[in-house]
Amino acid sequence: MISRALAAAFTLALPAVAAAQQPPKPTLIVQITIDQLRPDYLERWGPQFTGGLKRFLTQGAFFTEAFHDHATTETAPGHATLWSGRIPANTGIVINDLGVADAQTPLLLGRCGGASPWRFRGSALFDWIRARDQFSRALSVSRKDRGAILPLGKAKQQVYWYGLDGRFTTSRYYADTLPTWVQQFNARDGAAKYLGQTWNPLLPASAYPERDSVAYEHEGKDIAFPHTLGTDRRRGLDSLSSFPWMDDYTVDMALAGVVAMELGKGPTTDVLALSLSTTDAIGHAWGPDSKELHDQVLRVDRLLGRFIDSLYAMRDSTRIVFALGADHGVTPYPEASFAGTDPNRGRVDVRPVIDAVRSALVARGLETDALVYQDKMIMVDRRRFAAKGINADSVITVVRRGLLALPGMASVYRVSELAAAAARGDKVARRWRNSLPADMQVALTVTFKPGYYVFTTRYATHGMPYDLDAKIPVLFLGPGVKPGRYTMPIRSVDVAPTLAELAQVVPIERIDGTVLSQVLTTRPAVGSPAARR
Repeated sequence: MISRALAAAFTLALPAVAAAQQPPKPTLIVQITIDQLRPDYLERWGPQFTGGLKRFLTQGAFFTEAFHDHATTETAPGHATLWSGRIPANTGIVINDLGVADAQTPLLLGRCGGASPWRFRGSALFDWIRARDQFSRALSVSRKDRGAILPLGKAKQQVYWYGLDGRFTTSRYYADTLPTWVQQFNARDGAAKYLGQTWNPLLPASAYPERDSVAYEHEGKDIAFPHTLGTDRRRGLDSLSSFPWMDDYTVDMALAGVVAMELGKGPTTDVLALSLSTTDAIGHAWGPDSKELHDQVLRVDRLLGRFIDSLYAMRDSTRIVFALGADHGVTPYPEASFAGTDPNRGRVDVRPVIDAVRSALVARGLETDALVYQDKMIMVDRRRFAAKGINADSVITVVRRGLLALPGMASVYRVSELAAAAARGDKVARRWRNSLPADMQVALTVTFKPGYYVFTTRYATHGMPYDLDAKIPVLFLGPGVKPGRYTMPIRSVDVAPTLAELAQVVPIERIDGTVLSQVLTTRPAVGSPAARR
């Protein structure tokens, strides 16, 4: 294998005229995803920021009206979309349950199942960078497997996630053994130091306007500060993912990888993908209006400050470009949005409709999994219906009629109707159309009214096509970025092509996003995605 030193020598030997035609390219692209970060958090708590989020807001570019333009606002499709420039209909990553799980690629460590990007279709930003320079490398780190895997698409780089036992792991898709630096990081047992620690708010009580004891938060248990991580090793390391320190541990792992892999030393452009998942865990448990979530975002700000300062201490800050986004937002608990004392208020129960139809199908000899309700989609195996002489369209009509009659239901579209409804200006229909690959066996898309949850969900959640779940912050920082607040609407698919422009590379396939040229300090290069718009 040709060494990076030799690659550097080769690059320096290129004709000087080529270098004179464009500014120096970055040596490190940093892709940051904050799981479940809503942009209004930056407005609400921004005056209290002192770290990395403050740096993004004061020195970088902040797009205040950025949206995922797909309906299935979950972690897997959000990560895949942000860093590929393509909607879920084109990445093939539609929902978490059909994301990265892969029994054929078991983990090297940990207790979870196998994982890989085998469902991911097409390319991502790193592929475009490596297409120009085969010596570029990437590291991706997250608490979640999907948060680590999908930002790099199918690239077989160094990709690690938390294995629930205090160690970071990967799967056999990427390697047969862990490299020495990961083994050494795990051997330090850094997660164990958090066992028995107590989470108290960073600031005085007067800095938090939120109530600290809300009965419906955290399933009614441990609803007020302080919160203590247990000392039992197995349970404590499992629960670490719901405490702010999980993000610290993830950043420590990422920084260790930067050092070990010598990322960003040049002359190539390397990629560091960092996905921080604790905001999602705390948002689910206590909700977006909780004191816990407020404190968590303040901690993310400080942690990102440490992270950026550490990178700047190791590498030339004038050659590092950052982009920060979120995979989705979150909708408040129904208890916070709907009046009354009914514990089921603001929730839709589709089970009676689905169960009745499936029972009738079983009576005619059809297996129950020929009609599946999953993540607000009705999927139908038409081949099996036909084999039993059952008219699938008639059954779909019955299901649709039953679902539309439920309280809290907004729309139930046939997939064949989505394009026409989108053309009429129906944003929900457009986002559903953008979510579904043509070969996916979805017959109906189910959308509740704003604020409604699935009946069985008792934690704060997301996943609907409305803006509370779809709106995200998008921020850029670094050379080539024009600082400021940008209020024009943009889409999450615009992030990757904009980074590609900053990295001076071109996507290797047709993408759905466009370059945000207004944020660039230089004119787009001839032949770039921005120049072709």
